[in-house]
Amino acid sequence: MRIFLLVVFLVVYIMTMIANLLLIFLVLTDQHLHTPMYFFLGNLSCLETLYSSAISPRMLTSLLTGDRTISVGQCFVQHYFFQTLAAVECYLLFAMSYDRYLAICKPLHYVSLMNSKLCLQLAAGSWIAGLFASTITMILMSRLIFCGPNKINHFFCDTFPIIQLSCSNTIVLRTLILLLVSVFTFPPFSLTLMSYVYIIITILRIPSTTGRQKAFSTCSSHLIVVTIYYGTIAAVYVLPDSTSLKDLNKAFSVFYTILTPLINPLVYSLRNKDVKESLRRFAMRVLNGTQAMDRKNKTLLCPRKKPKEILK
Repeated sequence: MRIFLLVVFLVVYIMTMIANLLLIFLVLTDQHLHTPMYFFLGNLSCLETLYSSAISPRMLTSLLTGDRTISVGQCFVQHYFFQTLAAVECYLLFAMSYDRYLAICKPLHYVSLMNSKLCLQLAAGSWIAGLFASTITMILMSRLIFCGPNKINHFFCDTFPIIQLSCSNTIVLRTLILLLVSVFTFPPFSLTLMSYVYIIITILRIPSTTGRQKAFSTCSSHLIVVTIYYGTIAAVYVLPDSTSLKDLNKAFSVFYTILTPLINPLVYSLRNKDVKESLRRFAMRVLNGTQAMDRKNKTLLCPRKKPKEILK
């Protein structure tokens, strides 16, 4: 299965990088996408690019060479980036849900409330909160003593598989980590859920069917992403940590660490009219530029003859 998995995950990683980098490029270069919603979407695509790169390259190297060893330092670095980016995504998803809440529930005040200053504050706050949460966890985990066995029952350095290898007393550490995870992830999840409760209530109150469909289409893509992300994370960390469920947990981990970064840009681009229109304009610019270059090259290769001088 190693070659098959290598090909599959390599294709997924390449498609993930192309899709997210293309979305970032469109958000940066297209003036029509310079809005709060696409500002957060650009941040999310940047995060997904880093998120996928923190895990996939190391796993692909192991599948290619067969060498599945990793140093303690590299393992902790991978875990730090994974944990940071996972926490940041929770806050970014909340910021995007709050943006949709203001757009649907308070449309008359949307422009004044969701200004550029608030957008920057929400985005910066998401990254700072994620860094702060993961730094505290890493400080606690760095005090662990490892004396064997040294085999991690996972395809990347996740929190609890690392803790299981320690010969230290980890009861207090497990409790503190669960407390930190609850403090830093439950509030954004609760606020995201609350935003969508208000959004759904507001949509149901719209009298016309066309209005309800239009309002729901503006937030359905984000709702799909939120459901997939939190659903798979809950399946991994809420299910009991038993031997019979370890393979199931790893399967769900593949979904939210490798497949979700690919699904997010596809969901937003395939279901979003503005992104598809921006992609069409970009393709037309590339096509027109290519045609212009071809015409220029033909002119250089076959210069037009100078008109003959008229003799008086």
